[in-house]
Amino acid sequence: MLSVGIIGYGYWGPNLVRNFSGIDSIQVKYVAEPNPSRHSVIKRNHPSIQIVLTAEEMLKDESLDAIVIATPVSTHFPLAKQALTLGKHVLLEKPMASSVAECEELIQIAEDKGLTLMVDHTFLYTGAVQKIKQIIDSGEIGELQYFDSTRINLGIFQNDVNVLWDLAPHDISILSYLKNEMPISVNATGISHLKNGIENIAFLTINYASNFIAHFNCSWSSPVKIRQTLISGDKKMILYNDIEPSEKVKVFDTGVGIKSDADRNKLLIDYRYGDILIPKLSTHEALQQVATDFIESIESKKAPLSSADIGLHVVRVLEAAEKSINQKGKEIYI
Repeated sequence: MLSVGIIGYGYWGPNLVRNFSGIDSIQVKYVAEPNPSRHSVIKRNHPSIQIVLTAEEMLKDESLDAIVIATPVSTHFPLAKQALTLGKHVLLEKPMASSVAECEELIQIAEDKGLTLMVDHTFLYTGAVQKIKQIIDSGEIGELQYFDSTRINLGIFQNDVNVLWDLAPHDISILSYLKNEMPISVNATGISHLKNGIENIAFLTINYASNFIAHFNCSWSSPVKIRQTLISGDKKMILYNDIEPSEKVKVFDTGVGIKSDADRNKLLIDYRYGDILIPKLSTHEALQQVATDFIESIESKKAPLSSADIGLHVVRVLEAAEKSINQKGKEIYI
């Protein structure tokens, strides 16, 4: 039976503890949480789990096989490096680390020691994204043309990262999973309405060598919460609305065709309006799939779906986007 320790019991930690505790083949042995006021909640919900104040207290246990890290981004690298160096498998919350250099160092340590290093990009495991991947791979919507994502809400304002680092990893990881092509550059703009200089509104464009473009709108300052993505192919289009309780994915048999008018020497636009398909989606809990994939990766030594490579790619885009923001939207090659 694998022994697992979880660092952090704040916003996401309770969900991780609950889902890992639901796997029969493992034991959640520790939760590290520095805030004593959270300890009573852990004891009430999971009385068999040992509570410690610091990660060091659990990491010194040689019988511990794996660590799950759900702490602020700035702590990801030192905690993961320490755990990997001690021979522990590691699952990190998104984003993987604060820089490309940190991600690459963690990946190298994991490879040298033969350990699983995984990033919790939960949306890859949702029924909606899995269905979208299936539709795209089938060729039903044709060649991809654009990916347009809006992820906005009022708060939660972060103190250590800007809005792109907080919200965009979800959609960048989804795009990386759906689109089998590496981008060449990014442009990003953003603004801070806070005294700390951290951007609370930002726009990111990812450029590709092919005739494909991706755009991301992220904000902590919206009066409404929107989680919507448009994915266009040259045959059909997909609308993914994560806030919808059931009909999250819709496939539109809609498109635009262009033909030449030889007599008038100009292009004519031909609009096509067809049916709307609402596919049935799996209702499994995505985070349960994340936990299961992590454990199966450890046991079978196979690469997880949300691999460290995807985590690295997300941070590479975010790092380039931050450079672009600092240079007033200049194109940054990646």
